[in-house]
Amino acid sequence: MDYKKKVAELISAEVELEIEKIEQLIEIPPRPEMGDYAFPCFQLSKTMRKAPNMIAEELKEKLNKEGFEKIENLGPYINFFADKSIFAKNAIEKVLAEGDNYGSSNIGEGKTVCVEYSSPNIAKPFHVGHLFTTAIGHSLYKMFKKEGYNAVGINHLGDWGTQFGKLISAYHRWIDEEALEEDPIKELLRIYVKFHDEAEKDPTLEDEGRAYFKALEDGDKDAEALWKRFRDLSLKEFERVYNILGVEFDSYAGEAFYNDKMDVVVDKLKDKELLVESNGAQVVMLEDYNMPPCIVLKGDGASIYATRDLAAAMYRKKTYDFYKSIYVVGTPQALHFKQVFKVLELAGNEWAKDCVHVGFGLVKFADRKLSTRKGEVILLDDLLRESVEKTLEIINEKNPDLENKEEVAKKIGVGAVVFTYLKNSREKDIVFDWKEILSFEGETGPYVQYSYARAKSILRRAGEIKGEPNYSKLNSKEEFELVKTLENFNKYILISLDKLEPSVLTRYVIEVAKDFNKFYNAHSVLNLEDEELKIARIKLVEATCQVIKNGLELIGIEVVEKM
Repeated sequence: MDYKKKVAELISAEVELEIEKIEQLIEIPPRPEMGDYAFPCFQLSKTMRKAPNMIAEELKEKLNKEGFEKIENLGPYINFFADKSIFAKNAIEKVLAEGDNYGSSNIGEGKTVCVEYSSPNIAKPFHVGHLFTTAIGHSLYKMFKKEGYNAVGINHLGDWGTQFGKLISAYHRWIDEEALEEDPIKELLRIYVKFHDEAEKDPTLEDEGRAYFKALEDGDKDAEALWKRFRDLSLKEFERVYNILGVEFDSYAGEAFYNDKMDVVVDKLKDKELLVESNGAQVVMLEDYNMPPCIVLKGDGASIYATRDLAAAMYRKKTYDFYKSIYVVGTPQALHFKQVFKVLELAGNEWAKDCVHVGFGLVKFADRKLSTRKGEVILLDDLLRESVEKTLEIINEKNPDLENKEEVAKKIGVGAVVFTYLKNSREKDIVFDWKEILSFEGETGPYVQYSYARAKSILRRAGEIKGEPNYSKLNSKEEFELVKTLENFNKYILISLDKLEPSVLTRYVIEVAKDFNKFYNAHSVLNLEDEELKIARIKLVEATCQVIKNGLELIGIEVVEKM
């Protein structure tokens, strides 16, 4: 039984309000003693010409109580107390029947959502800042798929722009071919940093870099060959990191992909009489919208980020006919996307309203800032390796005889880092603290993974189950709270997608682990004479494992069976 729907049906039979609207108004009371569902009667007072308190009292008497322990009114609210045995039976059996599909729906059927995430710059190392967009975007991508959307994961590679002119200039001046073959990203970063150091002494180098990029845009064969080499070497390194994280994409169409698609954008803006000249550049004036001009072409005729983003948006609409197009890019780029979306709107694209920027904060290490130009970067590869090594040390200390401990350490170590990025609101900055991140207590990835492994150990000890559960015996506060939490899985996925905020789901998974541990600490599962209760509790533990596994999978983390 879907209790929320049941509540809505009961109320709709008595009042003039659409069932969908009633479902939207139904609340979950803050405390269990106030019921499992509550309906506020404020919106009925106008049509019924009575005080909400009186409406609640009258409706309570009319409602069919079948399937509910009781229905009460508390002030302007009607509070519904679900029949615990029916609720537990329905919830647990639904989880176990649907298995890995539990939490899914067809709400997104027929709708395409483009999710742009990760998008590292070619020829630069994959540093810790890149994991923010990668983790957020991949989690949203997985959740959209779970809810029936046709999700398209796009890695909009930073493989075009003036920096490649600078890199070509640096290559001709300082490259060490042997070092390039041995560790391409490290060598490319070295010459890129050197370019900026030298440009501070000799500003004409900047002009040389811009000239090389213009040659690249104009199709110069030598420049193109170098650019392709930089791109191929970088992609090989990126793929290695993505494999560690279990991250995937449907498209690697980066900025360069739109090089031959930008003329159409410029022509369209000219046709709409939006382009004006400003200091030699072609811009769209946005002062009426309290924004600076959006530069479309620089003074030398070269394109800029905005040009390529405009071309990309138009291409994605034409190719995918998206319902939503989401850009998971750092919060400092908020103005850039406001400008791009406004230009799209002014150009007559009503779908510009369906483009959404999903911003996020910074990653900090003891007030140390990340700067590729200065070479001061903390590589994601190093961070993940350190996390795995530290996890292995903990395992060797606590459980040295654990089977496959290197594999377990990898899953926990990588998962701990990803969990840290997704635990709090995405707009909050992250300050790394290894002691907290790798703790097996508190609101951490290892805590959730440990809870899963703990539950799995109970199931292994339980062995094969014979007999039927009696769910009416799951009547303690801890048991029912855990059942209610498990039943809410899909609700929290949908809230995450509505807010484009994976932390909502991450916090939910933490609550599942907490409620399971409260239940486990308060009640025996296996040492029981009551066989019906024992089997019911085993089924509850099994359902808990399934929900934790499904939840962690949606935030990009693998479970471990033993710890």
